[in-house]
Amino acid sequence: MKSISNINKVLVVVIVIIGYSCSSDNEDDIAPPPPPPMGEKLTYTANIKSIIDSNCIGCHANPPVNGAPFPLITFQNVSGQASAILNAVSKQTGASAAMPPSGRLPQGTIDDIDQWIKDGSLE
Repeated sequence: MKSISNINKVLVVVIVIIGYSCSSDNEDDIAPPPPPPMGEKLTYTANIKSIIDSNCIGCHANPPVNGAPFPLITFQNVSGQASAILNAVSKQTGASAAMPPSGRLPQGTIDDIDQWIKDGSLE
């Protein structure tokens, strides 16, 4: 009986450790790089590529998988689909064609994509 009690204690400790280590839903972990200083424009390389790499290329690879209609691997891919990307990421989670499927990006990230497009979709 004592052996089972010790096993249960160890099991509880392991479950707590695993649960704690998997509970990092901090928005800072997924936040995009800070915007450029005032007056400087957003660029693909400095500001947008990391957003796409972290949130899109799992499906928008080359070739695309999971039903994605196009790749988003290069600057040319992304800049050519910039308006479609902004439209998809601006939708609320659960809406038709909302991206990414895992849930809506933070508003600051969506704002960066919008600003990049307004700045001329610079590389």
